[in-house]
Amino acid sequence: MASNASISFAQLGLHSALVEYLNHAGITTPFPIQEATIPDAIAGRDVLGRGRTGSGKTLAFALPLLTRLAESNRRRQPNKPRALILVPTRELANQVNEVIMPLAKALGMFTTTIYGGVGYGGQLTALRKGVDVVVACPGRLVDHLNSRNINFSEVEVTVLDEADHMAELGFLQHVEEILRQTPEDSQRLLFSATLDRGIDRLVRNYLHNPVTHEVDSEQSPVDAMAHHVLHIRNDDRFGVLKSLCAAPGKTLVFTRTKHGAARLAEQLMKAGVPSVELHGNLSQAARARNLSAFSSGRAETLVATDIAARGIHVDDIALVIHADPPEEHKAYLHRSGRTARAGATGTVVTLMTDNQRRNVRALTKSAGIEPTTTRVTPEDDFLAELAPGERVFRESTSIVLHEERLDSARGGGRRDGGGGGRRDGGSRGGRRDGGSRGGDRDRAPRFSDRSDAPRADRNDGPRPERTERNDGPRPERTFTPRSSGPREGAPREGGFRDRGPRTAGPRDGAPREGGFRDRGPRDGAPREGGFRDRGPRTAGPRDGAPRSSAGGYRGARDGAAPRSGAPRTGGPREGGFRGARDGESGRPASAARKPYGASAGKKRY
Repeated sequence: MASNASISFAQLGLHSALVEYLNHAGITTPFPIQEATIPDAIAGRDVLGRGRTGSGKTLAFALPLLTRLAESNRRRQPNKPRALILVPTRELANQVNEVIMPLAKALGMFTTTIYGGVGYGGQLTALRKGVDVVVACPGRLVDHLNSRNINFSEVEVTVLDEADHMAELGFLQHVEEILRQTPEDSQRLLFSATLDRGIDRLVRNYLHNPVTHEVDSEQSPVDAMAHHVLHIRNDDRFGVLKSLCAAPGKTLVFTRTKHGAARLAEQLMKAGVPSVELHGNLSQAARARNLSAFSSGRAETLVATDIAARGIHVDDIALVIHADPPEEHKAYLHRSGRTARAGATGTVVTLMTDNQRRNVRALTKSAGIEPTTTRVTPEDDFLAELAPGERVFRESTSIVLHEERLDSARGGGRRDGGGGGRRDGGSRGGRRDGGSRGGDRDRAPRFSDRSDAPRADRNDGPRPERTERNDGPRPERTFTPRSSGPREGAPREGGFRDRGPRTAGPRDGAPREGGFRDRGPRDGAPREGGFRDRGPRTAGPRDGAPRSSAGGYRGARDGAAPRSGAPRTGGPREGGFRGARDGESGRPASAARKPYGASAGKKRY
């Protein structure tokens, strides 16, 4: 939208250092939202600004905020910022800080960002040193507030940017808690595309007699934006996307889910289209790196969820593609607003299959646009009209833009967004700087990285020469040859006793010296120092006589009284199995056996 050329920033009452910086950057004429809101904001009034995305709202609140801080000229205090800017996403926080930081530096002021997904250390250090402006997401800012790391008693200006999106993400409760802690007489600026979803409650309860500036409606289409709906077959979806994304220029592709964004980016990379992804499953470091790659042009295609639909500003985005049509017309407008920003032109393409026709028509009608609908295939020449230029496909191996996603797939825990329940939101064992164990900063040096110079903490000097030992002739050993003749039975020195020659003849029963007794033929007589020879056994029937209590198999032995063949008496015997022995009384054979472990006074295991 054209701005009023008769008004300049110098005429809006801005600080001279800010005007000088803008002139040096080539920004001399304000946009309508800036021209409408800056004078009232500098005057100290609460402002409610309504305008579409890409209309220049960041400078609309940043310039008067810094001007008022310069006029008050209060001293910075540790942990007590002078201004707060609340935004819904980390990407928007970084983007706002990139805009406001050089402006603040021109006035000798300092800014910092506070959001989740990163460690607390750097944020605590910045707060302790003292900052003038804090750009923050509500969730992490409330954490610092509850931990008493920050105090809002010196806040002069509070800004709510993209307030309706904060309401959609469920941040209103945190926003209200923050506003209650700021001084009652401090200034509050609220910028939102709509006043629904609880925004009206914030206006009623926390803004004092605000002045409202509605430059253009949320549903007003952008004149410089061309809208197209491509009617395709489901099988042609990726082919059409590949052809559009391979054209020269930056392309932003929106999907409905995080997994869909990751999968599509992977497919485009394999097809030779340099692509990066942006969604909530990535760590903050990966999101920042991928967004930087897209902004710098190293990757000309960004595949994102609706996380990139608000506040993401990248210069020269020529094409926005709705690979998955959004469910609401507001999401369609915010997605499409990533192109044709600040007076530039752009093209918006929505892919539609047969079963999506009704939803897409209702969507475009609610958004207030009349797109051009065309049925196409991947080989259609119409795609070259939408995205002109030669299609270039590169080898995916030459593009290294997905290191963080590959690291997370390998299971590396990180402190900047991994699981693990640590205070800084990372996994156990993560690096303090937001990296995983074994990351580039903390990795052990490879052998090729090590220096050949001697280390100072050990003696790496030349080793002393080794002294020669006495290698003179050794004394000879003498061995006594063993006689090959018959052994004479005399004991040898230091060894086993030689038992003399053994004869192969019949054994004579005489004991040999120092060995086992040769028992000779078994005659039934007891041998000396060995088992009693029981004599020859007959193969006839046993006589039934009991054996002696000396133990052994049944049968009469020398010196043992024969047992009678009468049945056992059953009297108890001492400490053994039932049965009558010499000198014992029997017990009835029919007596019941006690169960296992039932002995009196004992437990058997």
